[in-house]
Amino acid sequence: MSANSLTNILYVEDDLDIQAVAQIALEVVGGYTLKTCSSGAEAIAAIEGGFVPDLLLLDVMMPNMDGPTTLAELRKMSTTASTPVIFMTAKVQSSEQDYYFTLGAIGVIAKPFDPMSLSVQVRTLWEKVS
Repeated sequence: MSANSLTNILYVEDDLDIQAVAQIALEVVGGYTLKTCSSGAEAIAAIEGGFVPDLLLLDVMMPNMDGPTTLAELRKMSTTASTPVIFMTAKVQSSEQDYYFTLGAIGVIAKPFDPMSLSVQVRTLWEKVS
């Protein structure tokens, strides 16, 4: 896989309706392979199970383990130690976005998002770092 290749995305979102819409947007419209997880613990299990993502797409507000905490745990794993991350959240005040960038995010996508443009938003943010 080249540094410019974006194929596999690990998407962590606790709202199953939002997860389903994003899955359609990213797989059908964007052509990506998506592994969806509904919690941080499930994401960690997916990585331990052998999924190798090119990109992490994380909801910020989730019960038990929020997006930043999930990212911190994924950063401890060799597979995802340096995988680019995009946060998806309704919390998009500039101070909140600054915080996500200090965590290493390559971008923030505001929710609600437009399903028809989600894959373009992801691709655009990906291309900024590849």
